[in-house]
Amino acid sequence: MVPRSTSDGLRAALTFPQDEISASRWALHWCLLGLTLLTTTVVGVVFAQSFEANRPIDLDQYVNILPVLAARPLLLLDGLAFSLTLMTILLSHELGHYFACRYYGIDASLPYFLPAPTPIGTLGAFIRIRSPIYTRRALFDVGIAGPLAGFVVLLPLLAVGVAGSKVIPGIAQRGDLVFGVPAILRLLEWIIFPGVPSADIYLHPVARGAWVGILATALNLIPIGQLDGGHILYSFAGSKHKLLSRIFIAVLVVLGIFFSHTWLVWAALLFFFALRHPTIFDDTPLDRSRMLLGLTALVVFLLTFTLIPIQ
Repeated sequence: MVPRSTSDGLRAALTFPQDEISASRWALHWCLLGLTLLTTTVVGVVFAQSFEANRPIDLDQYVNILPVLAARPLLLLDGLAFSLTLMTILLSHELGHYFACRYYGIDASLPYFLPAPTPIGTLGAFIRIRSPIYTRRALFDVGIAGPLAGFVVLLPLLAVGVAGSKVIPGIAQRGDLVFGVPAILRLLEWIIFPGVPSADIYLHPVARGAWVGILATALNLIPIGQLDGGHILYSFAGSKHKLLSRIFIAVLVVLGIFFSHTWLVWAALLFFFALRHPTIFDDTPLDRSRMLLGLTALVVFLLTFTLIPIQ
């Protein structure tokens, strides 16, 4: 890779390569973005109506909402509080990766969003990195840029959402879907609703969207394979990455047995599809600032991780 100055790198990062992306590719990105906005907005209507009616989330609401929206499509506006919150966090995360790639001259796509009929309306988003990463520093920066960018954006949105939440005794433990309480959420609940148990706090749809962003951040920071946390781990551990990834897979299996079967699914997916990591032939150690950022990523992981995400 040809060395570049800081100014050259920043200029490349902040310039979209419009001439390199075909019209059909732009159409695909916009189509997936629009469809994901739609599916998450439909889910947002479920959250909004349940919040206004002070009732817990039941799975039959997801089915019943479709004929309601067919008759009253303007209700979609109520779902934007959830969907725009979530989409903003996901977009910030992926653009963090994208601009880091652009800075280092790494060929990467714009974000692909994944619409899906899930309880949150999406399977997330990703970018494709189409060229090799040659140095540990570049790998570290690309890996950590997404989670940190997403976390910085979700914090104020989460605070606004929690502030707009309300107290209803036992509401968070009722219904077909019971959401876990990561440390960062509980911290804000303590500040805004001192002395109120988390089980009594009904999250506003904005907070619910931020909650999904928290979950996405935690999952991406798991130090396994080609996840963001795996890239960060490789930057520090190098050849020990494979062994450590297998150890963390085993940890997920244990969590799946004793806490939530969801972790068994994640362990299987990561073992079969994302365990291997491309080799980087660079022994240059990370500098002090990146060491501190690595510790920051660990703190973010601990603040966002929850043993039982959804029951």
